[in-house]
Amino acid sequence: MNNINTLGELKKSGYETKSIKDELRHNLREKIKSGQPTFEGVHGFENTVIPELERAILSRHNINLLGLRGQAKTRLARKMIELLDEYIPFVTGSEINDDPLNPISRFAKDLIAEKGDATPISWLHRSERFFEKLATPDVTVADLIGDVDPIKAANLKLSYADDRVIHFGMIPRANRCIFVINELPDLQARIQVALFNILQEGDIQIRGFKLRMPLDMQFIFTANPEDYTNRGSIVTPLKDRIGSQILTHYPETIKIARTITEQEAKLDVAQSDLVYVPSLAKDLLEQISFEARECEFIDNKSGVSARLSITAFENLLSTAERRALKSGVDKTTLRLSDFMGIIPAITGKVELVYEGEQEGAGIVAQHLIGDAIRTFFPGYFPKIEKLEKQDVKTPYSDTLEWFFTESGFELLDDCSDEEYKTILDSIAPLEVLVKKYQPQLDKEDSYFMKEFILWGLVEYKKLSKDRLSEGYQFKDLYGSYISKL
Repeated sequence: MNNINTLGELKKSGYETKSIKDELRHNLREKIKSGQPTFEGVHGFENTVIPELERAILSRHNINLLGLRGQAKTRLARKMIELLDEYIPFVTGSEINDDPLNPISRFAKDLIAEKGDATPISWLHRSERFFEKLATPDVTVADLIGDVDPIKAANLKLSYADDRVIHFGMIPRANRCIFVINELPDLQARIQVALFNILQEGDIQIRGFKLRMPLDMQFIFTANPEDYTNRGSIVTPLKDRIGSQILTHYPETIKIARTITEQEAKLDVAQSDLVYVPSLAKDLLEQISFEARECEFIDNKSGVSARLSITAFENLLSTAERRALKSGVDKTTLRLSDFMGIIPAITGKVELVYEGEQEGAGIVAQHLIGDAIRTFFPGYFPKIEKLEKQDVKTPYSDTLEWFFTESGFELLDDCSDEEYKTILDSIAPLEVLVKKYQPQLDKEDSYFMKEFILWGLVEYKKLSKDRLSEGYQFKDLYGSYISKL
């Protein structure tokens, strides 16, 4: 390709023109036949969204990805670049990437008529064949389609009746490319109408010019179903012209959610080396998002983005990192109390209903952390019954007796690892519980598990936990009642 610089050389090479939809279809067929992953790095959609997307591409459809925020809609659109040919030829100087073998603009037609096989051509890499526009209320037809340019008319000494005075908008300039319009319902209805002919007939109309320009494009739209009623809607004739509408969804399992978070979290090597994160901590973090999507205080129609888990994980490690830096140690282990550091990552990413607003975003975030602990606790230790017979010994009787006898303890946010371990080791029944019910547990995870037991007993109303200015105080539930009287 580096040696092909003219139209004549291109013809001699035997190059055959393909439309972008045929190009995507051909390369997708090759990937499927060879068993290669088609949308690598997108997890959880292997049996749902990706097969539907592949069918839409094989059918040469324009596509609408419909789903709540944080469901990888834009990521999927950007991944389609990998299904394009590495390079395609275009007429050098063309504003709209004219195919040398099938020109559609006046500029390219005139140049080929003048120079014939000597017409210079250039090569466009697939990374430059992706255009993206966020639909906002201020987007105009001129932005997307084009307008008459009076400065061009003056410079070229042309009348406004000459189509060479047109300044092309984003869509014509994205000819032979993937064009993505994000949040389509936010686009005003009259602007959506301007897309009708482009999608169906292939012509564009600018200020009285009706140009028959069969643009060769792959349109991808993204939309949030809630937007259909909140901020606008996709007009029916436009929906009718979009070949496939594909519904996205959130991760269905903790394992998939963890994979996404670990892939997307922006961590440096120093941070990862400094903080050891127990497996249970990673699972708890993901469960918080699952709890949020079911929480009565949160508007589930708005959705809870996967970005919540990603930013929360970053905050979680930063909380432990800050403590380690203050203590002057080279290695630390994440603590359950560090989860209080993720509250700022939660409060800005959930839409609260009226009852949630009354509770307050910070309190709702704490509820979510507690709910995640309650959900996981029975999977690791015996279930804590709400009502128990008097004088009947339970697996937790010795632990509760310790708190009754010792009047509890304080766990400060910035205490050193040695102090942290000493405090938890002083509660002997915790070690017994961990060894009995989690005998295969790594030693590095044992202290997190001990703290997990304490937080679980708090959530099941067997112990009390009070927030101090610099940490937490765990106490016997009834002792704390008496002290308040």
